[in-house]
Amino acid sequence: MSISARQLITHIQKTALDAVFPPGCVNCAEPIDSPGNLCGRCWPEMTYISAPFCNICGYPFEYHAGDDMICAACLKRAPAYSKARAVLKYDEASREMILGYKHSDQTNRAPTFAQWMHRAGLNLINGCDIICPVPLHRQRLIRRRFNQSAMLARELSKLSGKPAILDLLIRKHHTRTQGGLSARARFRNVRGAFDINPTRAKLLEGTRVLLIDDVLTTGATVEACSKTLIDGGVQNVDVLTFSRVVRAANTTI
Repeated sequence: MSISARQLITHIQKTALDAVFPPGCVNCAEPIDSPGNLCGRCWPEMTYISAPFCNICGYPFEYHAGDDMICAACLKRAPAYSKARAVLKYDEASREMILGYKHSDQTNRAPTFAQWMHRAGLNLINGCDIICPVPLHRQRLIRRRFNQSAMLARELSKLSGKPAILDLLIRKHHTRTQGGLSARARFRNVRGAFDINPTRAKLLEGTRVLLIDDVLTTGATVEACSKTLIDGGVQNVDVLTFSRVVRAANTTI
């Protein structure tokens, strides 16, 4: 069978399937024309993060005050990672979509989230050698049954062709969940919680790693992971998340 014939059959099968089970909005499941998108009502409710933002951590600014701007927090204490970028703001509009993916087994959202992350973080992806997710402790992984960050990393690897090493980092301490903790408590909670997988250690020397997570809140988790990677010989760490909290003091995840 020729390629064009296969494509035609695939198109016919997809059309028939869509007629019976029309694709739904990633957020509210309202029927839409094509899968992996938001409906006309949900799309404008999301707050997408674009310039101007901090050149290091990606925190959005209200106005443009020149190129390569750096926020006060990064000026006061530069993070271990070089750059962090996110697709959208974690807020009332995006909360249920993200929590549904993270806690309600709606893993079918991973390919769509990864596509958006690929567009938002293309420069970081192009500049990395390895894609690596923030790990879960094995006890939490057993309860949840999947690592949401690892699923995003796997999908980004498919889109970019960059290798994803899903077990590059291990979480050696079963820390309490970060939800509800203050910024200072979050940093204390994950201090020393991560380590390099000894079977992967030889792959790290001089590499550039892209660290993947679903939500960036205070940055405590990605900071701890970045320090671990750099101590393990990584040359550079960048961070790409699906969403980020813009006013962490007013938001609980």
